[in-house]
Amino acid sequence: MKMRADSLDRIHYFAYNSFVPLQARTPPPVTFAVNPPEGAALHAAVATRLRDMIVEGQLSAGSRLNERVLAAALEVSRTPLREAFKMLAGEGLVELLPNRGAVVARMGTAEVAAAFDVIGALEGLAGELACRHITADELAEIRALQFDMLASHARRDLPGYFRANMRIHALINAAARNPVLTETFARLNSRIHATRYRSNLTQERWDHAVAEHAEMLKLLEARDGAKLRALLESHLHRKRDTILALFAAQPAAT
Repeated sequence: MKMRADSLDRIHYFAYNSFVPLQARTPPPVTFAVNPPEGAALHAAVATRLRDMIVEGQLSAGSRLNERVLAAALEVSRTPLREAFKMLAGEGLVELLPNRGAVVARMGTAEVAAAFDVIGALEGLAGELACRHITADELAEIRALQFDMLASHARRDLPGYFRANMRIHALINAAARNPVLTETFARLNSRIHATRYRSNLTQERWDHAVAEHAEMLKLLEARDGAKLRALLESHLHRKRDTILALFAAQPAAT
């Protein structure tokens, strides 16, 4: 059993560190076992773990999700694993293919460009509306997350940084007080979650994103909706351009 766990740890470490640059690497986890919170469905906890692995590049776009290997690694049966695949397929992160099983979804260049154009417009609108409606408690939570994000950046902890980052964007969106906007944002953002993560893989881009987030907080506090909208739109457009440059630098898939 120990040999199996050690082998899986090596697989995980290689998959993660072959993608993430040196300054953002973190040690591999000791175990993959899924331990859902009390009352939570096991398949939902499995989906959360797989979602994180996809976002962080441990399961790469286009790769087949081997049920036997993943069930052993996560220490679950295949039934909750298959239910988790269905959940992720609904989010656009996984494709269920006849006779091939589940594979990590791959977005093409045109699709990525189109998605970031839309998400940029949605985030810009959310920022403008949030400046009208955000509460003191919501601002305090965003300030706290900003500190968490800065701490993760200082440690070069990209996964921790990204979690705080996405929580900030979600809070701004919720503060817009527009349920249609929030639903549309959540649905599209789930599809490009992994792509957003990759936009900060260069140190220069990561440092610039941190500075932009500091400015976002200032504009929220000043309730300057027009400037925050423009900043959020340019923030997402820069992410788009970074990702498209990465796509252009990669060899064509065969």
